[in-house]
Amino acid sequence: MTDAAATRHGPGRILILVYGVFALAATARAAVQIATQFDRAPIAYLLSAVAAVIYCLATFALAKATNLSRRVATVAIVVELVGVVGIGAFSYAVPEDFPDATVWSHFGQGYGFVPLVLPILGLLWLRRTA
Repeated sequence: MTDAAATRHGPGRILILVYGVFALAATARAAVQIATQFDRAPIAYLLSAVAAVIYCLATFALAKATNLSRRVATVAIVVELVGVVGIGAFSYAVPEDFPDATVWSHFGQGYGFVPLVLPILGLLWLRRTA
């Protein structure tokens, strides 16, 4: 097993599974919100779509487990962490822009704060398997 492949073994499998679930959930939620209520909160719903793309990218990069995909996963997860912290703070500062919960609004409160913890775990796992 190469060092890069270590990301998809042991606890890495659980991490990939959770990322996959969030990729599906965020994609489905964003698609429904954009298709049915886009005029209600376009910023929030587009940010949900961005989160979905990042979750998909992180899932595939972690599962691929090559040296290049590890770098892609690291960048995606750092962007995810910055996004959840930034959007989480923004959603409290400007609540009228977030009438409905999104994946990253209120630091992922609607998802049990998993979106806030997940990138930290992802970065720790990438560091541990480096």
